[in-house]
This record gives sequence, C-alpha cells and structure tokens, in this order.
Amino acid sequence: MAAEHGQRDVPSKVAAWYSFGREMGQSNVEAVKWYTTTAKQGHAAGQSNIGTMYKLGQGVEQSDIEAVNRYTKAAEEGDALAQLHLGWMYKYGRGVEQSDVEAVKWFSKAVEQGHAVAQFDLGSMYEQGRGVDQSDVKAAMWFTKAAEQGEASAQSNLGLMYSQGYGVEKSDVEAVKWYTKAAEQGQAVAQSNIGTMYYQGQGVKQSDVEAVKWFTKAVEQGLAVAQSKLGAMYSQGRGVEQSDVEAIKWYTKAVEQGDALAQVNLGWMYKYGRGVEQSDVEAFKWYTKAAEQGDVNAQSNLGLMYYQGEGVEKSDVKAAVWFTKAAEQGHAVAQSKLGLMYGHGQGVEQSDVEAAIWFTKAAEQGDAAAQGNIGALYSQGRGVEQSDVEAVKWYTKAVEQGDATAQVNLGWMYKYGRGVEQSDVEAIKWYIKAAEQGYSAAQFNLGFMYSQGQGVEKRDVKAAMWFTKAAEQGHAVAQSNIGAMYLRGHGVEQSDDEAVKWYIKAAEQGYSAAQVNLGWMYKYGRGVEQSDVEAIKWVTKAAEQGNADAQAILGI
Repeated sequence: MAAEHGQRDVPSKVAAWYSFGREMGQSNVEAVKWYTTTAKQGHAAGQSNIGTMYKLGQGVEQSDIEAVNRYTKAAEEGDALAQLHLGWMYKYGRGVEQSDVEAVKWFSKAVEQGHAVAQFDLGSMYEQGRGVDQSDVKAAMWFTKAAEQGEASAQSNLGLMYSQGYGVEKSDVEAVKWYTKAAEQGQAVAQSNIGTMYYQGQGVKQSDVEAVKWFTKAVEQGLAVAQSKLGAMYSQGRGVEQSDVEAIKWYTKAVEQGDALAQVNLGWMYKYGRGVEQSDVEAFKWYTKAAEQGDVNAQSNLGLMYYQGEGVEKSDVKAAVWFTKAAEQGHAVAQSKLGLMYGHGQGVEQSDVEAAIWFTKAAEQGDAAAQGNIGALYSQGRGVEQSDVEAVKWYTKAVEQGDATAQVNLGWMYKYGRGVEQSDVEAIKWYIKAAEQGYSAAQFNLGFMYSQGQGVEKRDVKAAMWFTKAAEQGHAVAQSNIGAMYLRGHGVEQSDDEAVKWYIKAAEQGYSAAQVNLGWMYKYGRGVEQSDVEAIKWVTKAAEQGNADAQAILGI
C-alpha cells in the first residue's frame, strides 16, 4: 500500500512542477493535465488546484462555475484549502449565488482543521456581522488564532482591535506588538498603523523618525493612507526635512487613489498656498471631494468656506448643511459653528434651544468658543434655564484656554456679582487679559474702570489709552468717550479737532450720545466751522433714536 501511495503522489508533484515552473518549465496546460490525473485518483488537493486554475483561467478557459464545482468536490472530501476557496466564492458570489451563511459554513469547516487564513476570514465575518451575529469578541478570538500562526492580515486586524478596544481590553502595547509582527511581514496597512503609533507615541516611545520609516515602507506598496500620512510628515517637517513640495507630491499620489484624508490635506495646502499657488477655488474643490466621502474635517472646512464665501459663492444654507454633517459626526468646531448659526438664524430657522444643544456638545469636547457661548446663553437664559452659576462655570472653562470673549464676560460677572462674589479687582484682572488680546469690548471696559477708579486707582491717562485702543477698532462708545476726553483734556492734551474726529466716527455708527455731542460742537463751532444746520441735523438723528437729551434740546 505504501508503494501504491507513493505512485499516486507522482502526478501531484509533476503538476506542481509544471504549475510553478520547477525543473520542467512552467506550463499551465500541463499543470491542469496532471492535476486532473491526481483528481481522478481521488486526491482532493488535485480537485482544489484544478478549481483554482479555472478560477484564474490558467491552462483552461476561465470559469467560476467550474471552479466552484471542483472546490465543492474537494471541500466535501475535507480539503481545508478548498473549503477556504469555496467560502470565498460564496462570500463574493462567484460561480454561485452570493451567500454569507454558506461562506461562514465553509470557513468554519476549514478552521476546524486549523487553517490560519480561514480563521482570519471567519474573524472578518464576525467583525462585519456577515452570515453570523456581529461579535467583536469572536472576531478577536479568530484573529488571535490566525495571528498566532503568523497570518499577517490577522495580526494587522488584531492590532486594530487592541488599538480601539474592540472585543478585547484596549491596549496600545498589544496593538503595537501585533502591528509590528504584521508590518515585519510586509503588511502595508500594519506598516501604516505602526507608523501612526510611533507618530502619536502610543504603546511605544514617540519617534517621528520611526513613523516616517514605516510610512515609507507602506507607501512603497502604494498604500494611499500612508502616502497621505507621509505627506503630512513632510508638511510639518517631522522626522524628515520640511518640504511642501514633497508633501504635495505624496498628497497627490494619495488623492489619485481617492484617499479622503489626502484630499483634505491637499485642500489645506491650496487654502494657505503651501507648495502650490494659493487658491480658494482649488481648496474648495478638494474639500468637496473629501466631504462627499464623509470626511468630517472636510465637511467642517467646506461649511466654513460657504459661510465666508471663500472659493465659492457665500451661502449660509449650504454652510449649515455641511456644518450639520460634521457636527452629527461629533466635530467640535462644526458643532460650535452650527450653534452660532442657530443662535443668529443664519441658514437655519433661529432657535436658541438648538444653539444651546450644539454649543453644549462642542463645549463638552473642550471647544473654548462653545464654552463661552453656552455660558452666555446661561447668563441670558436663552435656550436654557437662566443660571449665573452655570454661566460662570462655562466662562471659567473657556478662560482657562485663553478665550478673550469669555474673559470679558467673566470680568462682567465679577463686576456685577453675577454667580460670583462681586469684585472690581477680579473684573479688572479678566478685562486686562482680554484687552491684551486686542478685544475691543474689554479695552473699553478697562478704560471705563480706569476713568472711574473701579478696582484700580483712577487714572485718566490709562483710561484714554484703553479707550483709544478700542476706538481704533471701531468701538462706537469708546470713540465717543475718547472724544469727550479730548474735549476736556482729561488724560490727553486738549484738542477740539480730535474730539470732533472721534465724535464723527461714533455718530456715523449711530451712537446717539456722540450725535448729541457732535451737534453741540457744531452749535458752538468747536473743532468745526459753526453751523446750526449741522447741529440740528445731528441732534435730530439722536432724538429719532429716543435720546432724551436730544429730545429736550429740540423741545420734543
């Protein structure tokens, strides 16, 4: 019997020689002939190999149906490789009606024999919930079995499971371990992922050089996401010499494969003219491509371009659409912007309640602007129940990130003892922080505090300085106040000309007190040629706004 078995193995070996070109030269036709002989002798492997020849159209006319026929014969005889191939045919509906259930059935038979690739495929079916109830735990179990046999794709997937905490306890160290095993076998996705772990310093000591090394290995295999990441390394000059030209090169390669991340990054390069001529139109084009693929950053960026009318005609409605798409994916900046749009009724129906909802979502993610805005809604009782305590809570979170608007608002809460113990000193402290960031309202408030000696020693020079800074930014009340200081020579050298200059700026913005004062200057010819006509004109403007002094002057 031993001799007979040895004779039956000869055709199988000959078929392999012809198939792989060993000793006799490669010939698919001869390989099929010898595989057929082994199949007739009852070798399941022969049937399986003929199935593969039919599947690939090597040595025979391509036929998925015949491939399935051969795989089925071999699979039913217990050939693990045939069972795996038959599972694939059912999974992808080649030569048979597509059936995830049948695919799982045959993968399961192959895994019973310990076939590593089948273990990986069965894990994938559990991961995706195809033909079985979705189960990350079972997916991780089968990936582990395959990975321990050295199956690279399983090692890569297992690394991802550990990285995300799917089906296993999250562990960056374990993720790195499995990514590395797969990457060292040349698995491109794992190479890209281990590069990311080095870039972020997760599970390994942070190293831009190592990140670049692994990204480079992956891009050599044409992996789009790695091309995008390598482009980012060149853009930032991390692990390589900074080069916008190289960044553009790799982003371009990735976008040619439709990679959304690269499309966003390329759009950003056009937006800011990095390595290419600045073009909002091109930036808009690439953001759109990525946004349509669901990229959350692109959706947010696209919303901003519509909102500002950059590279496209301004449209609040379209801005709101894209901010909403990004916000629903949890993008904090988009949530914050969407809150503003609801608050102002831009592109959407005005709703303080919706504004509060989106500001809260963004604020809870740490967005400083949203924290300040939800604080303001609590302070005013808009869209939420009024609460000075909540307002102060959110203002405090925002000021910890240096948000100037929140600094002003927190200063105001201290000034009037809202939600905190009244303190002019604390008010001054926060006004100064915002004023030093160039925030005009804070500069005005600070000028007022110095002019009144509230929380600080009264100093007209300091008051004039801060009023001027705010006035130069167009703050109407500050313009009126610095005009008054020039008129009286408080903190500045007296000058009717300067007084008129600032009164005019404030009056033209519709500030009624400045209009009255400007009328007075015309009435008495101070800094301007005397003119009762001009005097009446400006006082009338103020009176029409309900200014009591103006109305008294006119006898209304």
